[in-house]
Amino acid sequence: MRGAFRTLPLWVLYVFLYLPIVVVVIMSFNASKNPFVWSGFSLKWYPELLQDSEIMAGLRTTLIVAVGCTVISVILGTLLAIALERVLPSRALDAASTAPAVMPDIVLAIGLLAFYTMVSFSLGAVSVMLAHSVFGIAFVAAVVRVRLAGMDNSLEEASRDLGASAARTFRKVTLPGLRPAIIAGALLAFTLSLDEFTVAFFTSSPSDPTLPVVIYSRVRFGVTPQINALATILLLVSFIAVILAQRTSRLSDTLKGGEPA
Repeated sequence: MRGAFRTLPLWVLYVFLYLPIVVVVIMSFNASKNPFVWSGFSLKWYPELLQDSEIMAGLRTTLIVAVGCTVISVILGTLLAIALERVLPSRALDAASTAPAVMPDIVLAIGLLAFYTMVSFSLGAVSVMLAHSVFGIAFVAAVVRVRLAGMDNSLEEASRDLGASAARTFRKVTLPGLRPAIIAGALLAFTLSLDEFTVAFFTSSPSDPTLPVVIYSRVRFGVTPQINALATILLLVSFIAVILAQRTSRLSDTLKGGEPA
């Protein structure tokens, strides 16, 4: 009985976090448009969602932005982590690299919009992609640095002593060791870009909005069943991405551990 009381706050927290998600998923299968009345099971909102040109255009823009942001963030974030951990360690540079991750979204969005205006950079998918990469790089660098700090430097030194170049050592020794962190950082950057609203709202074009901006324009007048269906699909995609990332990381560690010395 005492153990049940100890775990009660944990279960209350789980209910608080996941009950709204469960409700959204259930209501996406509701035949009624009224979100407060269940009138039977139906899949009709999913085909209607695919026929909504505005949502599909927003989804296409969001995926382009998220993929581009992930690629930029992984490449520059990994290089930044190596530079800060191995080449030029500095507290000032550490603070500068993590600032976009902890800075309020509204401050970052206004600053980016002001910068785009100052350099006369046209707003659109590219501007949003670059804006998302600003904080994506910071998150990837933070994740990769944790992995890098726990790696054994003697492996890289041995590779150099055996005659391998710096590029070959990085490709054959450093990069495989960082692979789990890079995958985790890529997943984090993709997920953050996928559902980021504030920065996208300030840096996107009215004619080419991202999906969160489209959803915001819809939910101001009430949550529709199509939005619930869209949220369910995005939740499923995110869940599959997490599972694939975990399996890839475990497979990488297994193969690495099975290699002969």
